[in-house]
Amino acid sequence: MPVLRLSGRLPRLAAVIALLVPLSAAPGGASVFNPQTTTLDNGMRVVVIPNHTAPVVTHMVWYGVGAADEAPGKSGIAHFVEHLMFRGTADVPDGEFSAVVARNGGVSNAYTSWDFTAYFQEVAADRLPLVMELEADRMANLDLREEIVNTERSVIIEERRQRIDNRPSSRLSEGMLAALYRNHPYGIPIIGWEHEMAGLNLSDAQAFYETWYAPNNAVLVVSGDVDLETVRALAEDTYGQIPPRPVPERIRPQEPERGVERRVTLRDPQVQQPDWRRYYLAPGYHEDDGAAHALQVFNELFGAGTRSRLYRSLVLEDGLAVGAGSSYDPHAIDRTLFGVFITPHAETDLAALEAAYDAEVDRLLTDGVTEDEVAAARTRLVTAAVYARDSVGGPAHIFGRYITTGTTEADVEAWPERIAAVSAEDIMQVARTVLDGDRSVTGVLLPAAQPQTAERAP
Repeated sequence: MPVLRLSGRLPRLAAVIALLVPLSAAPGGASVFNPQTTTLDNGMRVVVIPNHTAPVVTHMVWYGVGAADEAPGKSGIAHFVEHLMFRGTADVPDGEFSAVVARNGGVSNAYTSWDFTAYFQEVAADRLPLVMELEADRMANLDLREEIVNTERSVIIEERRQRIDNRPSSRLSEGMLAALYRNHPYGIPIIGWEHEMAGLNLSDAQAFYETWYAPNNAVLVVSGDVDLETVRALAEDTYGQIPPRPVPERIRPQEPERGVERRVTLRDPQVQQPDWRRYYLAPGYHEDDGAAHALQVFNELFGAGTRSRLYRSLVLEDGLAVGAGSSYDPHAIDRTLFGVFITPHAETDLAALEAAYDAEVDRLLTDGVTEDEVAAARTRLVTAAVYARDSVGGPAHIFGRYITTGTTEADVEAWPERIAAVSAEDIMQVARTVLDGDRSVTGVLLPAAQPQTAERAP
């Protein structure tokens, strides 16, 4: 579910990361990225992925905190602090962080999810010491003042209005998540509810920063034209000078095992094309590693691309839709989701479309899948990731997401073998568990209803 998990300043990153899954390993369990790891004395984990194809690096710091860790009534504070991290320290004036990186030929950005907050720079390899100094400085010395907080609060509220309130599709997703997660904070938007965002203040920001932004709650990931020895020496001179602090345990309420089928309908004058969706609760890597790998293969054969079952059935054979597919992101600390998205033809009755989708699910659960079908899906997963090994920046995003959601560097390297072990039986087991109406919410996006015109009396 990466697109829904991402906020901040890089909304399209999830789509990129979805293609940058690990490439198939060589026989005998050979490594994919060959990560090099160490831990500083203050508890900060360090991961280095060497790639010497070009003299550039991607430098990332991942904090083990996200929107799902916010206190009740403080929604949006994780994303708010992400914004405030760019506002300066005593040594780097307000707004100068990104400007310094840009003057040195690099780019800088960040994003927030429910489970982590990530900051990154892409620079020439010889500028790595500079960006490490800048990032370590704001880890320890962020300068938060009333006027800065008030200004940036207006920025995030306007961002919410542009990205959510003015986009019917985003509002539908927000409503569906709130209905799907009845008890878990994944049902609260990453960007926050506007009425709670409006109340965020200096004390809230300072407390969140001082609670979670500690080196022992962070992972440093550097990929590109580097080696572990160089990175470790630089990290000890920068991040290593920051003392560790106690960090709270991440305790979250969980979803009940059973529920009821739910439905969300949104009508809006901006809508020209109706849309139909269904979200199911599903396990991720952290909850059930085996089920998550099976769900990745299932997603590929069920709803990924024009060769998928959904596309063939609803678009090519029945002609009810112009688009149909599914999505699944296993990187989550708690229960994630499996999503289905269908765009009907303008003349298609949505009740008929939903019935056709339900019939396709029933057919799957009754007839099953073949080993040949599963093998083809596994092959497509590997083929789609063919450029991952050559990417400089992609591995940094991959490893950070794995580590901050409870899995490890070894899990990244073992991914090809685990995907290769998924069988048709595994697929059917997770399909029967996940495609359960009591674990789902259905969403419908419609044009605004036309007002009724009163008939004139004769």
